Amino acid sequence: MVELKDDKALEGMREAGRVVGRALAAVQEAADVGVTLLDLDETARAVLAAAGATSPFLGYRPSFAPVPFPAVICASVNDAIVHGVPTAYRLRDGDLVSIDCGAHLDGWTGDAAISFTVGTPRPADLALIAATRRALDAGIEAARVGARIGDISAAVGAVAADAGCGMPRDFGGHGIGRGMHEDPHVPNRGRPGRGFPLKPGLTLAIEPMLLSGGSDAYRTDPDGWTLRTTDGSRAAHIEHTIAITPEGPRVLTLP
Repeated sequence: MVELKDDKALEGMREAGRVVGRALAAVQEAADVGVTLLDLDETARAVLAAAGATSPFLGYRPSFAPVPFPAVICASVNDAIVHGVPTAYRLRDGDLVSIDCGAHLDGWTGDAAISFTVGTPRPADLALIAATRRALDAGIEAARVGARIGDISAAVGAVAADAGCGMPRDFGGHGIGRGMHEDPHVPNRGRPGRGFPLKPGLTLAIEPMLLSGGSDAYRTDPDGWTLRTTDGSRAAHIEHTIAITPEGPRVLTLP
């Protein structure tokens, strides 16, 4: 079921989104050569706790997962696409890191992701991150009253195709509100003018995941969560929670 939010609900989601934005900013600031992924998870936990928020990631167990998710962030490094489980891995110079984080506050949820490099960046990684950001921006720009989900999907997919990047076909964005994953699904590829109509009060998480090797193929790690490119190429993942409003799309997960 799709729930359209009124102004009060959107303000509640904005407060949850602010917490997500602050957590992601803190994690990126803490990320450095030698820092572990578990250290980054602790950083995000501290931000959530200080805000009185809880994590919709911690303990989450969809049908495909063999175990509940054990952390408050997904930490995906280099060839990991999404859903990376934080471990004792120490960040190395030149790593490409994608962090996904959510917050649940006063009955409402925010969800966002960032990608960045640690230490000396590879030019190809910076180009991949920039392309992923352009894909997200294009998807957000298409999220207007009177359009449809397919318009968002087509906008994201066009940027990825133009950059020569692949995207995992089984994963995309989603509705969000009282829970982290709600209807409708937001594919990262689609046809304009198709799918669920965009109405005021609809809230969505838009999240392009671009694979630099150009292939859409991925594999799942033995942990049952982490998705990786099959060719070892690098991946980036950037996400925002947005609201459809008569004035245009409103990003809810900025710090």
